Amino acid sequence: MTTSSLSERLLPERVAARARLGDREPLARLVIAGLAVLLVAVMLFSLTTGALQISLSTAINGLFGQGEAASPSELRDRIVLMDVRLPRVLLGALIGAALAVSGAVMQGLFRNPLADPGIVGVSAGAGLGAASMIVLGTTTLAPVVAVLGIYALPLAAFLGGLVTTFALYRIGTRGGMTSIATMLLAGIALAALAGAATGLLVFVADDQQLRDLNFWGLGSLAGANWEKILAAGPIIAIVLVGVPFLASGLNALVLGEAAAGHLGIRVQRLKRIAIVAVAAATGASVAVSGGIGFVGIVVPHLLRLTIGPDHRFLLPACALLGGSLLILADTVSRTIVAPAELPIGILTALAGAPFFLWILLRRKGLITS
Repeated sequence: MTTSSLSERLLPERVAARARLGDREPLARLVIAGLAVLLVAVMLFSLTTGALQISLSTAINGLFGQGEAASPSELRDRIVLMDVRLPRVLLGALIGAALAVSGAVMQGLFRNPLADPGIVGVSAGAGLGAASMIVLGTTTLAPVVAVLGIYALPLAAFLGGLVTTFALYRIGTRGGMTSIATMLLAGIALAALAGAATGLLVFVADDQQLRDLNFWGLGSLAGANWEKILAAGPIIAIVLVGVPFLASGLNALVLGEAAAGHLGIRVQRLKRIAIVAVAAATGASVAVSGGIGFVGIVVPHLLRLTIGPDHRFLLPACALLGGSLLILADTVSRTIVAPAELPIGILTALAGAPFFLWILLRRKGLITS
């Protein structure tokens, strides 16, 4: 078969794909530009807001290293800015982007807007990996910690997320076809299993390990520092840069796996890469922040309603909005009950759970908007 005849044979399917994805490209480009501006504005707001108010000029001078501090108070502000708030803001941007993009990839992969690393158990698996390293890192897994150093925790979380995602995929897929209902039910079971195993680790943990494990359960950016960015940042950055290359394949999957195969997409290879990417991003995020739910389902769904399902635009938009929302949530969490701090996982659950119910009711036709 010649190249031209193959293209002619695939033309109706490409037209159908474009029709289903919609033609919102101008709007999508405008939204992405607006979200980039929003991310910068939210970062500056978070850097200057808190128990210690920092002026915008001091923040900008500190970020770009312009001039010496004019007074002891300005020197104090710069130290707080660079050593406390900037790592926290950058980590929030990375984790928010990772969770939102992971949710978009899973929803595209399973062709279901309810798929999310937290709901289908991937976050619980990553949490189990991290909990295993916290509790067993000084005894059974001590040689691993000695070799891997600061990377032991994110790698353990990555492996936990990867194993859970692979099990989810194997259980939910039969004969090359993925059953969404089976996948969601399997996700609930796997999350419960990972939760039970984590409970056993809590049972044998000492006081310090219990405090660390409590951090995972609630989710927080309070422990953000440059060391954690160095440990998790490269993993998340690689995923965020690489995932957009899967956009065309994820778009083709909207038509179904058979049609995507006819369009030249290597479906099984695409699935494997997507699963590893989701596991890596979720695992690295859980390793440094604990369990932060609902970002992966709320952000992609909101953007899909606005700019359509085209993953060429949906994935970068998710990264920008996810990062902005998590930075904003973290700013609220550390200011709303100051000088105490509300775990960020509580805020995302309070906002995300009603939204999840709204999606369910909307899909059932019980509400129309």
